[in-house]
Amino acid sequence: MGKITICKDKLIFERKDELTIIEPYGPDCLRCRSTKNGKILDEDWTLLPPMEGGECITDGDEKVATIKNGMVSAKIEAGQIWYGGLITYYREDKDILRTKFEGEYTGRNVHVEGDHYQIKVIFEANKGEHIYGLGQEQEDQFDRKGSTVNLLHYNTKSAVPVIYSSLGYGFMWNNPAPGRCETTNNHTMWVADSAYQADYLVYAGKTPAEVMKKYCDLTGYAPKFPKWAAGFWQSRLRYESQEEVLRVAREYKKLNIPIDAIVIDYFHWTEQGEWQFDPKYWPDPKAMVDELNEMGIETVVSVWPTTNPKSKYYLEMSEANMLVRTENGQYGTFDFYGQQTFIDPTNPKTRSYVWNLLKEHYYDYGIKSFWLDEAEPEVHPQQFNNLKFYAGNGAQTAMLYPYYYSKMVYEGLQEVGEEDIIILTRAAYPGTQKFGSLVWNGDIVSTFDALRMSVKTGLSMAMCGIPWWNSDIGGFLFADTESDYFRELVIRWAQFGVFSPVMRLHGSRLRPKNHQDRYPGIIEKSGGDNEIWSFGEENFKILEKLVKLRDRLKPYICHYMDIATETGAPIMRPMFWDYHTDERCYELEDQYMFGEDILFAPIVDEGATKRSVYLPKGRWVNVNTKEVVEGECDITCHAKLDEFIAFVKEGSEVLEVFE
Repeated sequence: MGKITICKDKLIFERKDELTIIEPYGPDCLRCRSTKNGKILDEDWTLLPPMEGGECITDGDEKVATIKNGMVSAKIEAGQIWYGGLITYYREDKDILRTKFEGEYTGRNVHVEGDHYQIKVIFEANKGEHIYGLGQEQEDQFDRKGSTVNLLHYNTKSAVPVIYSSLGYGFMWNNPAPGRCETTNNHTMWVADSAYQADYLVYAGKTPAEVMKKYCDLTGYAPKFPKWAAGFWQSRLRYESQEEVLRVAREYKKLNIPIDAIVIDYFHWTEQGEWQFDPKYWPDPKAMVDELNEMGIETVVSVWPTTNPKSKYYLEMSEANMLVRTENGQYGTFDFYGQQTFIDPTNPKTRSYVWNLLKEHYYDYGIKSFWLDEAEPEVHPQQFNNLKFYAGNGAQTAMLYPYYYSKMVYEGLQEVGEEDIIILTRAAYPGTQKFGSLVWNGDIVSTFDALRMSVKTGLSMAMCGIPWWNSDIGGFLFADTESDYFRELVIRWAQFGVFSPVMRLHGSRLRPKNHQDRYPGIIEKSGGDNEIWSFGEENFKILEKLVKLRDRLKPYICHYMDIATETGAPIMRPMFWDYHTDERCYELEDQYMFGEDILFAPIVDEGATKRSVYLPKGRWVNVNTKEVVEGECDITCHAKLDEFIAFVKEGSEVLEVFE
């Protein structure tokens, strides 16, 4: 039946093949670690040291014992030999989680190899509970209750194993092994496919904002948001030369259209793994950056972690174990213009080596902002146990990659004195937010379905403590810019982009019939044009107004980004964030608050010009009609293609930007 040992600051439960410790980890938080091995490891992964504060109280005996830390408490019941070790967690004395009996043990641990097991921690389901978070993927679901999520990264998916519950608690699965999370109607189950121990944290607050702040205390806060990043970003697949970049920038300035950043995408380089401009098409990068700076435009450059033996740095990095290796077979883990492997940023030596190359080949030209693509990394097939990192075998550590990839560039920029740092990246993990990571949801298709899912993706990431997020306006793949379908889609997506943390126009557009092949011999050709004048005259007029509106919103956006830095509160927030006592707000998945004063309800269906909107308590001003509506009601709102649906709290100064 096992035995509980009560210490001043922890509970220890031990029986044959199981050792479990529950202890405080900062205020209003308990951490549980459990293993079949003989000892608990002090491996914190991406956790920060616990904040000071809180008061731990333990009580009980060897059969039943409790531990209390502020709002959160737990009870262990030793029970019978075949039915023991049950743990119940409480928020202000109301039970929120209870481990579930499943045969011999509450958490099954199946041996994999050595000291590693497939670990499962299983809880009883809570009726009526809403669950949010778990990162981003292309799924038409914001409330994760009733679903299963694989915990692994790939293009369009970032697994961030963190949830927020409508019962007022947060849960972090502190294990970077691939696995899954089931938040179904019969249980909640967390699985690590190969790990030494189970490790999770339960924390609570009186409001969603308090719970988020505790999570950010555990993993870090986003840094100061650069003011320029609140504006409009222009991008496409891809600008083939510095001449093209400057031509586009000059055209925006000639038309007097605000533009704050222009992005130079992949294959501007000499070879994957050399991280430098090809002088044939980029003969004077410094002059290009200087001219863009004079126009007030930030230069953002794509960096990939791929490399191969053609790179002049490959052999040195390979011999020094700075690359992701395979346990079996040769180096190739990604076939893209030849077999590629990836740098290993979990190795401090790799981070230093690659950053020095980025500094020499980009930063010294004046480039301070980077796009870290392929950040998962994108391996095929996804045999993580065949990947060998400095941090360990991929079966136990693969999900750490984006964390250290962002860390590499962020700390490199800090070392040279930069403070306004933003890193566009395709994957995230708990803690990446503190490295200035601006996450986007990858190479999604150009459809209304993808737009609708992107709204829910952005809200999910907000509930994972990642306030800097965006999507490719118009989607990334298969867009025919001459079709009526896409021309409607790009407008509706741009409206969503105005009310996203970052507004970035990007995508691989199909080439129109009259497309000019400017550089026939180039290895990776550009898609069709993707500037706001590329989709017809009527669309241009609408997009121009949206970009100018975004420019007027910059002070408002920066204000809320400062709040995110201080408290963890995202600017793009679900309705229940500010209205957590309104049960209806937990059911709303396709409208949200943009800061405290703006309610945005995107149109995400082809041909739609109206939709239903729920207004919570208060008085709301329709930005189109200026009509004032009393809240706590559903209303039907209309918006032609050149209009969007938004409301502003009565009396808010931000209403002026919509005039």
